Amino acid sequence: MSMAEATQYLHKDVEGEAEFLKFVKGFIRIDSKKASELRKEIEGLELIKMREEHIVKIIDLLPENQENLNKIFNDVGLDEDESNKILETVKKFR
Repeated sequence: MSMAEATQYLHKDVEGEAEFLKFVKGFIRIDSKKASELRKEIEGLELIKMREEHIVKIIDLLPENQENLNKIFNDVGLDEDESNKILETVKKFR
């Protein structure tokens, strides 16, 4: 689960969670609703090489170019078409 998606399970009025929520919001780049939508679109690409941990990092980092995307997929090589599909999908949510 990405950090943005996790925020929907935290409560501002629960001791400790409010402070953690404030901390996490400093790192997330999109809200939980958009993160869930992005997850669905990325999963819809049905790329064989993509695993759950890749999807989470894509949502957390919102890579802007192939170089940043390759840092996420450091264990798997993406071809240009796969990279472009992912980057175009991410671009819609920035």
